[in-house]
Amino acid sequence: ARDLTERLRETLPVANSSEDQLFGHPKGLFVLFFAEMWERFSFYGMRGMLFLYMWKGLEYAKEHAHETYAGYIGLVYATPLIGGMLADRFLGARKAIMLGGILMVLGHFAMAFEFPLFFYGAMALIICGNGFFKPNISTIVGSLYTKDDPRRDSAFTIFYMGINIGAGLAPIACGTLGERIAWHWGFTLAGIGMVFGLIVFAWGRKFLGTAGLPPRPAALREPLFAGLPKISVLYLCVVLFIPLAGLALYYPGNIEDGVKYVLGPVVLLYIIVQIILCKPGERGRITVILVLIFFSITFWSCFEQAGSSMTDFAETKVNRVVFGWEIPTTWFQSVNPIFIVLCAPVFSWLWLRLERARKDPSSPLKFALGIIQLAGGFVMLVVGARQAAAGGQSSLVWLVLAYFLHTTGELCLSPVGLSTVTRLSPVRLVGLMMGMWFMSNAFAGVLSGVIAKMTTVEGGFESTFRLVVYLAGGAGVLLLVLTPLLNRLARDPKSHAKATRVCPHPDCRHSNPVDAEFCAQCGRSLQ
Repeated sequence: ARDLTERLRETLPVANSSEDQLFGHPKGLFVLFFAEMWERFSFYGMRGMLFLYMWKGLEYAKEHAHETYAGYIGLVYATPLIGGMLADRFLGARKAIMLGGILMVLGHFAMAFEFPLFFYGAMALIICGNGFFKPNISTIVGSLYTKDDPRRDSAFTIFYMGINIGAGLAPIACGTLGERIAWHWGFTLAGIGMVFGLIVFAWGRKFLGTAGLPPRPAALREPLFAGLPKISVLYLCVVLFIPLAGLALYYPGNIEDGVKYVLGPVVLLYIIVQIILCKPGERGRITVILVLIFFSITFWSCFEQAGSSMTDFAETKVNRVVFGWEIPTTWFQSVNPIFIVLCAPVFSWLWLRLERARKDPSSPLKFALGIIQLAGGFVMLVVGARQAAAGGQSSLVWLVLAYFLHTTGELCLSPVGLSTVTRLSPVRLVGLMMGMWFMSNAFAGVLSGVIAKMTTVEGGFESTFRLVVYLAGGAGVLLLVLTPLLNRLARDPKSHAKATRVCPHPDCRHSNPVDAEFCAQCGRSLQ
């Protein structure tokens, strides 16, 4: 029965009938859109203030603030691996999302108390909550569509636009309260946003069909340790994790060592085991995911400078005065999300148009283009840093252009990466692979701190940003070279001869030979 269920989940949409659709997509997509929008409002509201709060509010040295910020980002993206595994094994994505949301609410409200004990405990609560919330809401988005549904990339781009609406509003709303009135008011507003996200998800679960339900509900009550059921042991582990994570953030240098000497080797060994144990038809696809994950580490370690060294650059080196009014530094972290909201519909349309014309770039090619555009953004920052070194302050234009190129690069990489992971992963491993996708951000977060600390030396901005140009540009070119090989690995040789494409009309969805021009079921064009 379990084998049959897995096969059905692999081939059938969860909530995809015409009465369950809105604007050509399942209604559940828009429930997840708004839930994630508010969750990201809370997350980016806090993130936008974090470096400045440590530097100006808590009066940490810049180097220590960069290190703590990097440790926080690293742990935030490490926990989704565990959260994805627990949801796959017994918890289910829905319960994981609710548990994660509650923990994040507690964390954001705890951040409103300006005491070191609350500060580190609050970050630990948010880290733990994010681990349960983040991978599983993305997994539910993927489960609303069949693996060969041409709407998948479009759906993830729409979902990604929701993320960035929340992320765009947060630094303006929370950052203004934090910088201009009091830090704790900004953190309180972030907590209120998370409450709204929980309410939306709890109300909209009825539109998700069977997506996200526990794989075996009875497993939650099965005894695991000392007669305690699995769910109780999970709650106990969460309680124990909070002080340990807070202690790690108190000594952020240990996080970097832990990632390099403990977490890195363990993850590498686990990857090798998974490749060995997977079926031959799955091995190539999993290899493609892992290669893309490796290149995403390069992308995000550079991209995460937005919250640390680029914030420092905007605060100290950029002329932020416009018509006699000085723009708050936190507002610049809204530039990237605002550009995404403006550009995401264009990219969504572009991918669908290219798909129908059979000219859609492969996922590795999109990745390579994204990384190269990121390098272009740092070229703008090099120009701005050189201008600041010569004349005292950099023009606002160079910072905005950098954010624009980072945005177009992100749209080529991040939503496409989410879609690729859910499309290429075996059903039994989709939550785990999604967790590993976010785990790459954990390594990137730690590396971002190493890069950011380079800017604290004299003349460090220009030399550091130039180093990032070389790093990202070289990685993008290398991935371009590897793209043909990765495209071949992504195909299952056993099924390639029988490749099919689904009719794009929602009321049909019939599978046809890939080279057919008209649908065999409804007779309409497949273009």
